[in-house]
Amino acid sequence: MDKDDIFYFIGIGGIGMSSIAKYLVLNNFKVGGYDLTKTEITQMLEKSGVEINYNDELKSIPSSFKKKNVFIIYTPAITIKNKQLFFFRNQGNQIFKRAEFLGYLTQKFETIAIAGTHGKTTTAAIVSHLFHKTQQSFTAFVGGVLNEFNSNLIINGNKYAIVEADEYDRSFLNLDPSIGLITSIDSDHLDIYGSFDEVKVSFKQFIEKIRNKVLVCKDLGINGITYSLNSKADYEASNISFSQTGYFFDLTTPSNTFKSVFFSQLGLHNLLNAIGAFAISSQVGINEKELCKYLSTFKGVKRRFQLVYNSKKEILIDDYAHHPNEINAVWNALEDIFPYYKKCVIFQPHLYSRTKDFMNEFAEVLSKFDRIVLLPIYPARELPIKGISSSVLKGKIKSKNVVELVKREDLVSVIKTFPEKIKVVLGAGDIGMEIQKIKEKLKYL
Repeated sequence: MDKDDIFYFIGIGGIGMSSIAKYLVLNNFKVGGYDLTKTEITQMLEKSGVEINYNDELKSIPSSFKKKNVFIIYTPAITIKNKQLFFFRNQGNQIFKRAEFLGYLTQKFETIAIAGTHGKTTTAAIVSHLFHKTQQSFTAFVGGVLNEFNSNLIINGNKYAIVEADEYDRSFLNLDPSIGLITSIDSDHLDIYGSFDEVKVSFKQFIEKIRNKVLVCKDLGINGITYSLNSKADYEASNISFSQTGYFFDLTTPSNTFKSVFFSQLGLHNLLNAIGAFAISSQVGINEKELCKYLSTFKGVKRRFQLVYNSKKEILIDDYAHHPNEINAVWNALEDIFPYYKKCVIFQPHLYSRTKDFMNEFAEVLSKFDRIVLLPIYPARELPIKGISSSVLKGKIKSKNVVELVKREDLVSVIKTFPEKIKVVLGAGDIGMEIQKIKEKLKYL
């Protein structure tokens, strides 16, 4: 890249897009962009000097970004009807999908790519934390905001790039990883793949691109360096015991055994992610005793089983879960931690296509909660699908417990009527924007 290059992001407020935009700003490039909604992320970018507009019109694009030599980066979440993207295509600008540009950007690094239908963000965040604490040279582009840094970008050198390898739209095939880790492979994004078999084919293609070491969760049955909980693997956590703030466990590695290691987050799915992160860090040569020490200081990721509010009357947890298996992992964690309390789930389905593909699975897992509150489907990039709605999902839930529909804008005002002590907010849409409002409401109940 030339120092005078100019970049314009379409969908700049996305978690993956914004980390790249931050990176370019911090490297003194001129950056602008468009997004549909003003959020905390876009406001932070604006404070750093990024020009952002929120109206999909040509007149909204600042004149300095309308030139043909401006590089355009867009997210696949943008619809084909986007007027700004159409303008730049017709003008002949050089245009990159986000994953293509991330692949280009990380060519100069030794890339550590973390893939999987679940667990990518938490695993990448823990790797980033461990690398930072042990003073490695790295830059991390994370698909979530690390509480420790209040950022989804960490710049601490240029040897390694830590990135999430997103399977959506086969994006991860744009990367050139030296080391890769696969957390999970489940049926998802069937609007792109058509079938689970095609999802598996895409992951196989990703694995074939990894030039050096492949690490895999033992349950996947894929050849590579394995990690697990309570199952024989190259990196295994065993004798796991729960505390109110995390887990104690024994950790066996190819060369060592460590007793009473502590990991500072809740949920066994998060502990499994931590073992994967430890394995990567060990494989690049970081001292394992140091890694054990710093597992205890990880502060978590926003919207990943995040304990937002805790009082004698109310406990509020926020999580990005938007797939039935992810919701089930949240349920299992809640049962482990709060077995005697009733639980209310507030769920915003994400995408019409995903709701259609997993309607019965969503109904089954949600029925485990004592109260199920459904918000309208968050469409993201999609148009409605006839016969698919939260109302239809409500009718599928076979439960003697309370099931109700609530609009997002009404949620804060009605939450005081939910008597369950545990309230968990789930979804990958704009439900996350309501969390602080809900927290403030609960404080005064």
